[in-house]
Amino acid sequence: MTEPRYVQIANKYARDIRSGKIPAGTWLPSYSEIASSNSVSEIVVRRAVDQLRRWGLVQTVERRGTRVVERPTLTRLAPERQVESPETTFGNETDGVVSVDREINRIAASGKLASQFGISAGEELVHVVTRAAEDGEPISVSDTYHLPDQENPDAAYLEETLAERVPSRSHLAWLKIPDEEPVMTVRQRFLDANDRVLMISDVSYPKHRYQAFSFRMTLPSADASGESEG
Repeated sequence: MTEPRYVQIANKYARDIRSGKIPAGTWLPSYSEIASSNSVSEIVVRRAVDQLRRWGLVQTVERRGTRVVERPTLTRLAPERQVESPETTFGNETDGVVSVDREINRIAASGKLASQFGISAGEELVHVVTRAAEDGEPISVSDTYHLPDQENPDAAYLEETLAERVPSRSHLAWLKIPDEEPVMTVRQRFLDANDRVLMISDVSYPKHRYQAFSFRMTLPSADASGESEG
């Protein structure tokens, strides 16, 4: 899916701001200058700047222009949080009221899902949609698929990739994000010691909430006691 031009421009500035290439306190070029350098209209630029404001990266000062704000402190997305329940994870991140809703259905695996799990098309999988909110505002939504006996997967590894992507329309709708705008997304695979896929999950968060990175971690054995250290 090709991203709209205003999203491309906003993403470029967001990358430069987050990397420090454009430091806090810097005034961005005028709308006309940004429009000229990107061969777009000022309307497109205004939408891009509006996006940067929604992400908390810039502020517009009347009759002055748009300035990069001090970088907000983002919550660390620690590996161990992925083996916790959303209630525990978000409860540890906020003093607000966290609510979590789950919709669980048994489905026949599509060809794509069957290929990912190494099973035959039509075999049964469990589909879980999890929606989380903090003080009534959406903060997370996920689509998880797992084998029928792997609600709490007996996994040896977790592979996870975080990136800014355009998620499914249902995720955008829950997060109250306009269509075709990227958000912070997480793609997970839980695997056993033989790299057999037990569970996969696509999670979407508001873009400003976490930083992005990829990792593969070794999970504690199923009979291990105690909690992961932070």
